[in-house]
Amino acid sequence: MNLEGEQMRVGILGATGYSGAVLFSLLTQHPQITKIDLYGHANREPDRRRSLVDEVPAYSNIHAQLLPFIPQTIMETDDCLFCATPAGITKDLMEPFIAQNFPVIDLSGDYRLKDPLQYKKWYHKEPPAEQLLTKADYGLSEFLNHPKNYIANPGCYATATLLGLAPLVLEKLLEPDSIIVDAKSGVSGAGKKLQPSNQYTFINENAFLYKINEHQHIPEIMQQLHKWDPTIPTIHFTTTLIPVTRGIMATIYAKAAPQISVAKIQEAYLHSYSHSPFVRLRNETFPTIQDVKGSNYCDIGFNYNPQTNVVTVVAVIDNLLKGAAGQAVQNFNKLYGFEETTGLPALPSFP
Repeated sequence: MNLEGEQMRVGILGATGYSGAVLFSLLTQHPQITKIDLYGHANREPDRRRSLVDEVPAYSNIHAQLLPFIPQTIMETDDCLFCATPAGITKDLMEPFIAQNFPVIDLSGDYRLKDPLQYKKWYHKEPPAEQLLTKADYGLSEFLNHPKNYIANPGCYATATLLGLAPLVLEKLLEPDSIIVDAKSGVSGAGKKLQPSNQYTFINENAFLYKINEHQHIPEIMQQLHKWDPTIPTIHFTTTLIPVTRGIMATIYAKAAPQISVAKIQEAYLHSYSHSPFVRLRNETFPTIQDVKGSNYCDIGFNYNPQTNVVTVVAVIDNLLKGAAGQAVQNFNKLYGFEETTGLPALPSFP
């Protein structure tokens, strides 16, 4: 659909978490959006009138109440619904929206996986109905064309990993069984809920490996990789929490396919991303998390070691922007035919 010039009203379910609050901030600056309605989770008491500032004191100048979640009312009021909820919420709430083909951009993991058994295995929750999963598009923006009205926004680790790997996988430049991903994330990736690992006294001046080969973003990574190259059997995937607030660095190692060269690698990345406004290529230098903080960019660099025949790729993103809210706005722009960069920061925050 193309609504260039149209003024829109949108809703956010779950605006009080980190991703939801960042999403709200972005949408307030989007030139096509004139009104944002905020909705609480269905398990909240509908008569308890809470406001955004109750949950996000930084937005003290915003007087926006959290409205009760009533699907039909939302569909009659808003043009699109964003869901910035933890996994396990939207799977029980989205059926009326899917039934009426109402536009939804879902930042949770509930509709990313096409196989309901995979969702149950990795998320340890009952999955949505399989017929509902078929209605959702996996929204990796750089590879999302003509999206359906239900967009399942990718996970943050998945975004960095897939953007780093895509050109090499699509051009068959890697040995399929050799991919190792060492991904590191800032503390905001765990959300606002207090856990022992995200307390200051634990993570300050520390690093913590968790969910080794068990992270819930692995199956969506594999699902997309299999679309690009069905011969990839699996990947080795480690995740590390590091003492920064926001940011992801995915360091990817893989054996090179025969007769690879630096020139072939460069050509593959240029071919994939020459028209992608939010992917910045460093070629043979490596980016840092600070290079993308506060932006919707994914910066990518690589190195090829002919002695070991190993390609190393580093992809960095801001987990709350390109890894969540920023990519959601990018997908919103693609869904409605707006310029892909509309409403998104033109530059990272610096210093």
